[in-house]
Amino acid sequence: MGSAAELAAAALVMLGFPALMLAALVPSVPAFAALAAVTYLADHYLHRKGSYLVNRLSKVRAGLSIRFLIRQLLLILLLARLSLSDNLIFYGAVACFIAFYGLQAPHGALVTLIRNRRRMPVATRNIDLKSRIRIPDAPPRRLLHRSAEKMLHLDLFAVVGILLSTELDSSAAGFTGIGLSVGLGLLYVLVLVPYVRGRKIPPKADVVLAAVDDWLAAYRPETVLYFSGSKDSAYQVNMWLGTMEQLATRPLIILRERAILNNLAPTTVPVICVPGGVHLMNLDLSDVRVALYAANVGKNIHLLRVPTMKHVFIGHGDSDKLASVNPYSKVYDEVWTAGRAGRDRYAIADVGVRDEDIVEVGRPQLAPIQGWRGVPVGRIPTVLYAPTWEGWDGNPGNTSIVLAGENIVNRLITADPPVRVLYKPHPFTGTVSKEAGAAHRRITALVEKAAAERLAGSRFTADGAAQDRAKAELARVEARLAELAGAGGTKGDEAEATRDGLADVQRHQEAARLRAEWNDAYWRSFPAYEHRVITGAEPRLYDCFNVSDAMVSDISSVVSDFIASGKPYAVTDSAELGEEEFKRQNTAVRAATILTNSAAGLDAVLDAVRDPAADPLADARTELKRYLLGPDEPASIDQFNGAVAGLALKAEARNVGQQSRVGAANADPAEAAELTNTFPGPRSESAGDAEGVATT
Repeated sequence: MGSAAELAAAALVMLGFPALMLAALVPSVPAFAALAAVTYLADHYLHRKGSYLVNRLSKVRAGLSIRFLIRQLLLILLLARLSLSDNLIFYGAVACFIAFYGLQAPHGALVTLIRNRRRMPVATRNIDLKSRIRIPDAPPRRLLHRSAEKMLHLDLFAVVGILLSTELDSSAAGFTGIGLSVGLGLLYVLVLVPYVRGRKIPPKADVVLAAVDDWLAAYRPETVLYFSGSKDSAYQVNMWLGTMEQLATRPLIILRERAILNNLAPTTVPVICVPGGVHLMNLDLSDVRVALYAANVGKNIHLLRVPTMKHVFIGHGDSDKLASVNPYSKVYDEVWTAGRAGRDRYAIADVGVRDEDIVEVGRPQLAPIQGWRGVPVGRIPTVLYAPTWEGWDGNPGNTSIVLAGENIVNRLITADPPVRVLYKPHPFTGTVSKEAGAAHRRITALVEKAAAERLAGSRFTADGAAQDRAKAELARVEARLAELAGAGGTKGDEAEATRDGLADVQRHQEAARLRAEWNDAYWRSFPAYEHRVITGAEPRLYDCFNVSDAMVSDISSVVSDFIASGKPYAVTDSAELGEEEFKRQNTAVRAATILTNSAAGLDAVLDAVRDPAADPLADARTELKRYLLGPDEPASIDQFNGAVAGLALKAEARNVGQQSRVGAANADPAEAAELTNTFPGPRSESAGDAEGVATT
């Protein structure tokens, strides 16, 4: 429902109007002026904050235009109660507000028209369209940003002038304010007119699409990462950007929603956002041989229909959740998994994905995760608690945060010998379940209280000078990152961003180096024994992995990824299945310490951290790592590139064969039969053809 300040502002808005009516009926000009100021300021505050409550007000018939109209009508009522209904200022006020609202229609129409005409049929990043088509600058941001609010607030001149007239007993101030409101409103409309036609608008859709096809013909992309989803799912494509940048073939990213493009992380890979299915199907993708899909969504069909490329499901994580064995996956030519576990998962699920269509390629994204060499000398162990969120179905086994979270954290912060706790919750925690949100807040309070007590105690000491140097380094790096972000320029709108959205490779590389420096300085900027609650994008989850010596989590890809470190870990059996059944159902916990909701078993993880030589699960973790994520050699990115190259050859073989079949159809019957028999027919359940056999 928003912050306390936003709630207070909304309350002032809603209560201010009845109070305004009372001030008009009394009548009291000073009270009316004061209350009008309160409603104006509270309204402005809500809009400046982008408050969710603004939308809620619209839902209850108290939208922005209505609020301004009511205030103006109450001003007319005030004039009538002051016996000014026969005064010129009364008629002037009525005429002003009618004219002012008459200007709202052309203003709103022009703003909408400008935005629609500047919306590109295809938005791009890292693609040079500037040399192919003319895309004009966006209108000044001050004209379109919160344009309705700006237009409506022009009534302030009239309102203030009319109120002054009632106090000064002179019409001059009122008519001056009226003239300013109507005049500025008319000027606002006239200033927008040039941006709806001529050279102020981008070319039409067919010209833009032709330019994109021209670029595609020159670039000749070979491997496409295709993605569709809500803005909250942008992380699913972002996790593959680094891999796409390391491909040995020419990569391209195709997105289907503008919201995803706006939330895409920085990358040097060319990106095309094609919201329209027809536009996508008309793009020239004849050079693409491999299409990679990170999610199973309905819009995948728009590219799956293209037979000249091979289609691969790569997913966006590796876990034992049902999403990892979605029956939809059988529409792809191949399904790529990290290790043998993914193959076995499909076999057990029996959802129609054939074993020969599964290829094990490792997880290239896990390269930043460092292996464990024990707790560094002079530092207490660090335990990461990274629970997943509650999910949509209310299953108590989804997350430990509700039933076990406080017990886990209490045991960790009171452990003796002591450990440091890092609490990094899933960003969706509490979005569905109020209980999960409340548990998260209680856990946060526990960690922060324990951190304050530890810092205030005398048991631990820290190098304050070293921390000050690290903080200074953090400030330097953050300033440079902000400078680099600013140097990229703030694009006026989608069309301008498409025109100017070319990545500066050197700036991109410098930013990556600076982010690594930021991460190093961040962990040195506070004592190594200090408990921390970590939310937000930075530091990243893998950075937390690297500074931790053990982890407690739930069934999710977080566990599968952490296994790459080889460090001890625990998983909570929140649904109370029992250890044997829990391990049977969830491959990733077979080398884990299984916790109950009371956090029983946590001491075993802490013992393994303190004495790695006596760790009973060390060998099991090594074996499970290979099973889940594949071998360490060759490197996963090399395995991935090899799989791309192999599948591209299959696609090319298919295309050559298809051309031969078409030629055979035009030859004499005897020759056609001979040529046709040299190529395999449709795949059967008992035997795979050259296209269906996967190389692993």
